[in-house]
Amino acid sequence: MRQHFASVAMTPLVLLTLLILTCTGFAAASDCIDCHSEITPKIVEDFKSGAMGDDFDCARCHGSAHNSADNVNLVKMPTHETCGACHAEQDSQYMGGKHSLAWTAFQVMPTTKDQPKELMEGQKGCGGCHKMGAKDETGWDEYHYGVVGCDNCHTRHSFSVEEARRPEACMTCHQGFDHAQWEMYSTSKHGVIYLTEGDDWDWSAPLSEAKASYTGPTCQMCHMPDGDHNVITSWGFLGVRVEEPNEEWADDRATVLKSYGVLDADGNATARFDLIGPAKLARLTMDEWNASREEMITVCGDCHSEEFARISLEEGDQMLREADRVYAESVEIVAALHRDGILPKPDYIDELPSYPYPDVLRFYDQSTSIEEDLWVMWMKYRMRCFQSAFHTNADQEQWYGWGPLKETAVAIKSEDRSLRAEAELAEAVGAGGTKEATGTTRAAESEAGAANAPGFGATFLVAALVTLSVLMRRRG
Repeated sequence: MRQHFASVAMTPLVLLTLLILTCTGFAAASDCIDCHSEITPKIVEDFKSGAMGDDFDCARCHGSAHNSADNVNLVKMPTHETCGACHAEQDSQYMGGKHSLAWTAFQVMPTTKDQPKELMEGQKGCGGCHKMGAKDETGWDEYHYGVVGCDNCHTRHSFSVEEARRPEACMTCHQGFDHAQWEMYSTSKHGVIYLTEGDDWDWSAPLSEAKASYTGPTCQMCHMPDGDHNVITSWGFLGVRVEEPNEEWADDRATVLKSYGVLDADGNATARFDLIGPAKLARLTMDEWNASREEMITVCGDCHSEEFARISLEEGDQMLREADRVYAESVEIVAALHRDGILPKPDYIDELPSYPYPDVLRFYDQSTSIEEDLWVMWMKYRMRCFQSAFHTNADQEQWYGWGPLKETAVAIKSEDRSLRAEAELAEAVGAGGTKEATGTTRAAESEAGAANAPGFGATFLVAALVTLSVLMRRRG
């Protein structure tokens, strides 16, 4: 190698090149690649297949402290800052968008701490997607893997931009129960165009030049226009804007926010209110909401007229408004059951910032079946009502959103009537049983004997059922 360098004229450009290669650890490339070709051959294969494999070695991201099997613990695990050293613009955009806050938003949910570690920090459940968020100052230092974020879309170790430009790159997280965007997109007209024609598109072209070959939009084209990594939408994950100009909607929105524990039962801000803004879980002002909406209007305007884009997006807004009307009514029904003492106080009442309002952000960790119905109504059906509208999927909106939303509202009303009827019956039976006995001891003994007589229990059961039936008819 010395002979080779000696034969090269030491121009300033050559000296600079040598300095860069030395600083990036290129000199150790053969050691890293030779060793890992035996230990982790597929990782090496992936790395060599990508663009970085042509210019850098493993030490560029993992450092050079680890150089043998005896000091594997010294290997450096990259973070988004590692990627930002070369991709500063993209890293800055990422840190300004909601993806960088995925870990933070996940941590502020009230029952995250109660879940199995494997689902969360172990990245097998919620943590498996939310790990794409930046983990600065979140106590992640004790964990070894899953700290980058960028590799959620640019899969390691090839870090392919072509892969990251395809809609399937988003599918890993954006599918299923609470955010079925892949199902909505892939079965919409936009998605069908991609599925039938996308193989002929030029995936090597940057998104800013994608229109030359794309015949339909992708997730990235709409949500990352021109490759902007600041991914954010007007409504956010929770589907709320705190400032609401529509007075009727504002009343329902207040109920929605109470079910999130963001407002207390009297409508005052709770400690959670201070979290939703920084975590970008909601838009606090109409100006903030409108800024994202106008950006989307511009994106839609590339293919559609501005009027068509505005009408279509406003219809999505209205679909959310209709869903909020139904959902808020159901929230108030459950809150009234708690307020009236018909539902028992949960063991975790001290954790509820808005009691007697239920906390749907507890997800499946609820205390009663009617509250389980309510959180599914919110997180699955309400979400699909408005998300499907914005993804132009009529079938998902109707039969996976609005239909089951209304069905669950009926079930909650029915369960409310049943619970109240049972409570009235229990009160009536309890009141009769606590009255002071009158008459002689012989009368009391006679009553006791009657109670022990054959058929008394059956008679009492029939009477109870008749009473329940009458109460149910009155409430029906």
